[in-house]
Amino acid sequence: MLKYDVLSKKPSVFRYFSGLELHEFDALNSKIEERHSAFEQKRLFRADRKRAVGAGHPFKLSLTDRLLMLLVYYHLYVSSTLAAYLFDLSQTNVLKNIRRLEPLVSEVLPLPKKQHTKARRLQTLDEVEAMFPGFKAFLDATEQEIPRPKNKRKRRTHYSGKKKRHTVKTQIAVNKDGLIVHKAGHVRGSRHDYALFKWRHPCLPDDVCLGVDRGYDGIQNDYPELRSEVPFKRRSPGRGKRGLKAKKLTPEQKSFNKRLSKERVVVEHTFSRVKKFRIWAEEFRNRLKHYDIMTGIVCGIINFRIAGTTTL
Repeated sequence: MLKYDVLSKKPSVFRYFSGLELHEFDALNSKIEERHSAFEQKRLFRADRKRAVGAGHPFKLSLTDRLLMLLVYYHLYVSSTLAAYLFDLSQTNVLKNIRRLEPLVSEVLPLPKKQHTKARRLQTLDEVEAMFPGFKAFLDATEQEIPRPKNKRKRRTHYSGKKKRHTVKTQIAVNKDGLIVHKAGHVRGSRHDYALFKWRHPCLPDDVCLGVDRGYDGIQNDYPELRSEVPFKRRSPGRGKRGLKAKKLTPEQKSFNKRLSKERVVVEHTFSRVKKFRIWAEEFRNRLKHYDIMTGIVCGIINFRIAGTTTL
């Protein structure tokens, strides 16, 4: 049976199971314990409650072990059957325990939504530079496979020609340190990256320059008020001009592309970090209505590890 008391004696094994260092878990756990009583009071005495307070079985696991179970599930993305065996619970109670704890964990972690709200309230240049070092931000989108939808229409809309499977797409924006300052809600995998940007894009301070890849070609014309950097690419001369090749890029344009790609690699590194949590890397087996909550918590964990603090 997995327990905090057992795993904490082997920090390297603890990191493998939970995705956090032991001191990071302790810091997160202490913050959750501080808010747990108020959170439970609010949950138990909610207006739509149907049963009397105190009804039902108490939690079998302690709060610390329930947090550990949530992290193990997110990091390793084991089946609920295996998680039930590891934590000595019934299979139905695994996700029930996780669902009960997710709102409290979201309340404590520095989620992208909180970072975006903070970014919109920045006023002085010093505040902007503190959150966006070098006045830079970078944006990109990623896809994740989902099971083949039963609905015929969803099978068509969620099929990605790029991945050759059914997917959902998520867009994130990061600063130069990899801190996730914005995460858009998921959309069908067939939607283009730039179409997703048009539907929901981050609101950044005027002094911040947003670096994107070639998939966002046209952003400078459609959003002239937004400071953005897009790589140059060779333009085809168009139809009816056979024999004419696209004009080669100048040395200055190639140098610009190289410099931008070196800076933009931070968003690719961030995708690598979030996908260390296999709940965002493997086929998403949970219901899609939980997708944004669960991936938001993963982003909050990454922000917590980068910033070294919980609520920002």
